[in-house]
This record gives sequence, structure tokens and C-alpha cells, in this order.
Amino acid sequence: MARFFVKHRVAVLRKSRPLTAVIVILLALAWIVLPLRAQAQQMRFIRDAEVEHTIRAYATPMFGAAGLDPSAIDVYLVNDNTLNAFVAGGMNLFLHTGLLRAASGPMQVMGVIAHEAGHIAGGHLASRRKELESTVPAMIASTLLGLAAGVVTGRGDVGIAVARAGQGAAITNLLSYTRSQEGSADQAAVTYMNQAGYSPEGLLAFMEVLEGQEVLLTNNQDPYLRTHPLTGDRIEFLRRAVKESPYTGQDAPTRLRAMHARMVAKLDGFLDAPRKTLRKYEGETTLAARYARAIAHYREPDLDKALEILDGLLAEHPDDPYFHELKGQMLFEHGRVEQALDSYRRAVELRPGEPLIRLALAEAQLQTNDPKLNGPALDNVQRVLNSEGNNAFAWRLAAIAHGRAGNTGMTALSLSEGAMARGDMRTAREQAVRAQKLLEEHSPAWLRAQDIQREAERRLKKREG
Repeated sequence: MARFFVKHRVAVLRKSRPLTAVIVILLALAWIVLPLRAQAQQMRFIRDAEVEHTIRAYATPMFGAAGLDPSAIDVYLVNDNTLNAFVAGGMNLFLHTGLLRAASGPMQVMGVIAHEAGHIAGGHLASRRKELESTVPAMIASTLLGLAAGVVTGRGDVGIAVARAGQGAAITNLLSYTRSQEGSADQAAVTYMNQAGYSPEGLLAFMEVLEGQEVLLTNNQDPYLRTHPLTGDRIEFLRRAVKESPYTGQDAPTRLRAMHARMVAKLDGFLDAPRKTLRKYEGETTLAARYARAIAHYREPDLDKALEILDGLLAEHPDDPYFHELKGQMLFEHGRVEQALDSYRRAVELRPGEPLIRLALAEAQLQTNDPKLNGPALDNVQRVLNSEGNNAFAWRLAAIAHGRAGNTGMTALSLSEGAMARGDMRTAREQAVRAQKLLEEHSPAWLRAQDIQREAERRLKKREG
């Protein structure tokens, strides 16, 4: 996307060391625990300034109503076509692109976000972790009992039966607990939606979609249903809440509906095959449809056709930062870097606080190989890092800019910071040691390199231990 960054992130939820003694336990918990763990190992994240801005517009009133600081919650977009959303690792909200694209409008997404805000505000992450800690020992005990029974009788099926009986009881306790949490999060979501001036009918509509999947085999269900137990009581509660809400029947504001249409069109354009996108939006003249077609033609690639459509949109909306950003990306990725600079600069003027757009400008400035643009590029990168200190790509550009300026110490420090952001502790340590040899001793940069070295060594020791 403009810039549509797709990346793998494995460190969000770390993979546990293999413990062969509890394989049965892990298998028994697989449908509860492993959906999140597997996603952490395999999910691909996307970043796009416009999509993130749209999600923030949805989420801010929900988080505010929940008494949460919206700026303290990180939102991650997962490139996955299934319906799912979850909170994990503290103040982190994960949304699948499949959910965003399937939602009929803003209020469905807002309802899901309100529900997840209920989990955060209710402290459910900590209590669920505590409940898992208390459940696993019981499952270990039942597994050991089952193994003992199998040894005594000489029959493996007896051992498995005993183990499963104990595990089943433990899982039942855990399910009862999580269903209680789901009901509590629903109640909170209804409160948040009403306080923000929206009916909870969007959340109800989403839950009714999931309700239709309950008859499917587990593997055919969307992940949200597997990790958020659904009951008839929850559906009935939401139906009553919709009837009682003073906002039922009122659609989302026009501005949010327009943002939603653009978001879906953009996701379609970048994530689907170009021909599929062109067929879907064929003959439509809406702004969103033309937006999707411009992206599809750009990806074919047919740059001339893409620019023709995009220039038409810019003629109608000359102050739209995301149209300028997309044009910059189209030109940049087709080697027309000098022309791309003008589009990126205009996008930054219109959205100066948007780090992804500023980062794209910095990359284009460095790609020109013009020494006069090295300083402005470094300034743009530093502004990005002021708000996103763990942005590995920004640290890479910082290393390039420092290297061209002849500042080898800061180059090493930037490479070390970037390695830390990627979770590459060995490279982080090596570059931090190198930076300390090149930087002025006891300077802020030198002290930072020393801190990175110590932290990298601590993590390596923990990982190897």
C-alpha cells in the first residue's frame, strides 16, 4: 500500500521451548492456545497510513469510553483473510484484514473493537493467563496419572482415556471462565458503543455471522469463533441491547462510511489479484471503486492507466494526502524517483504527523543519491523514530544516511537499534560493541550503545539458558 509494508513479526508472542513431556497437554489445549501462538509464528503484518488512520478513527471513541488511553494501545493489522480480532501481550489489538474487508460498514468493526476494549479494561488478559497457569498443572497431573495407568495395565488406550478425562475436566473449567469473560466484554462493549453515540447493532450483526458457523467443523470456523466462545445467551443479550439503544437505526457518520469504503477498496486492490479487483469494481464510478482500479492497474503493472485514474481523483480532491502518497509510491517503484519526491512532499505537507508517509519521503530522498538531500532524509527518519522507536526499516535508512555523512559510529548504533527491533540479538550486540569503539565515550549515543549491548546479552543468555 502507500506505503503498504508487509512484514513478518514472530516476536509478538514468543514461541515456547519444546517440552516433549507435555505434548498431550499442548494438543488438548491446541484449539484454545495455539490459534494465538500459531498466528504469532506465521502471521504477516501490513502497515498503511490510511488504513491505520481509519482504524484509529473507529477505535478512539471506543477506547475513550472504556477509560483507556487510545495512544497507549498499539493496533496491528494482520494480513489474513479470516475473521478474527484479539488482544494479546498487554495493550495490543490485532485485527485481521479479512474482518475489515468482510464488515458491511464501520459499525461492525467498531463493535468488535469495543468488545476487545472490554477485555483490556476488564483485565481479562491477566486473569486468563492466571487461569491457564492453574489449569495446566491439573492437566499435567491427569496426564501423568494416565501414563501410570497405561504402564500398570499394559494398555495404552487406558492411559489415554484417563488422561483425557482429567484434561476434559480442566478444559471445561477453563471454558466456563472464558465464556464469563466474553459475556462481560459484550456488556462493556454495549456500554462503550452507547456512550460513544452508536448502537451495538454492528456487534450483533458480526456475532450473528459467527453464529451461522457453529454447525461447521472447527477447522472450517473462523478463528474468532474458536477463541471467543459464543452462546445463545450472548446473542440474546445483544438483541435486547440493540432494542434498548437510543441509537439503533442510526447509521455511522458519512465521513466514517466513506473512509470504510476506501479502506476496503484499498485492501482489495493490494491484497487480491489485479484481475479479481478489476472484475469486482467493473463499471462502478464511486471514488472507492476508482481507487481500487487505480491500485489494480498499478500492480498489473499498467502505470499509465493507474496514473490516469489517480490523477482524475487528485483533480477532484487535490488536498487528499493518501492520493498523493499513492502517486508517490507508483512513481517511486517504477524508477521515477524525482517525480515521486513531489508527491511525497505534498503528502507530508498535508499529513505532517504521519510517520509512514514521512518514511516513504526519506527513502525516496536517499534513493536520489543527491548529497543535498541526505540531511533532510535523516531529519525525516529521526522524526519517524521519535514516534516509532522500534521501526526497523527507519533504523536501516538512518544507518544509510549516517554512513553517507561519514558518521561510522552512528551508523553502527543505527544498525544495532534496527537489529534490536527485528529481534536479532547477536547482530545488535555486535554492532553495539562496534559503536562504542567509534563513538565518544560517555556521550548519549555511546551510553545507548552500551545499554543495547547489555540488553542483547541478557536476552541471549535467557534464550540460551
